[in-house]
Amino acid sequence: MVTSAHYRVSLLLLVVIGCCVCRPGAAQVPIPARTDGFVYGGKPPALGETVVVEAYFDPVCPDSRDAWPHLKKAAEHYASRVSVVVHLFPLPYHSNAFVSCQSIHAVSKISPSFVYPQLERFFKYQEGYYNQPTYMKSRATVVADITNNLVAPIIGEANMAAYKTAFNDSQSNQASRISFKYGCARGVTGTPYFFVNGIPLGNSGSPVDYNKWIFLLDPLVGKI
Repeated sequence: MVTSAHYRVSLLLLVVIGCCVCRPGAAQVPIPARTDGFVYGGKPPALGETVVVEAYFDPVCPDSRDAWPHLKKAAEHYASRVSVVVHLFPLPYHSNAFVSCQSIHAVSKISPSFVYPQLERFFKYQEGYYNQPTYMKSRATVVADITNNLVAPIIGEANMAAYKTAFNDSQSNQASRISFKYGCARGVTGTPYFFVNGIPLGNSGSPVDYNKWIFLLDPLVGKI
């Protein structure tokens, strides 16, 4: 979602990118063990065999919420001919975005099959985690609310201890940071933000409806 705070994000990403540039004597930016992003359907894109759509979503962004059903429907329409990869991009002006992204990374460590149901549950109940409703709540209270109201119904009580361990370890936090830095390095300034075969779409920052996806993808799928 592009808002009046857009310019602050632009400044922030310049700072982040600047900090990520390797200089003589500077430490190497951590390289993740796996490529960032979550593949919808669980099957990694086959190079040259599918059209690859990458989407940057913030779990508490209303435009990300509105964009996902259309992209999901398009992905299911094309089946194995289109691969969808979602990257988490916590917008700094959404107070609970980073916690939400860290939560999804923690869920993924238990089972990748939980990732998209968890993301969709965030989308369904995100209004309760906007800035204003949580303004007077502590971070610990918000984390507990997310754990009990959003995570537990997806992963089940049997997995809650493993989730809490995963959420509080450094790996989930680091993965969330890397997701943000990766988006910044690619010029992402808002959500939703889309790339098709590595090329950014000009109307990123707003939802793309199903018919538009069909218009964009049909010619590309026909050339594979």
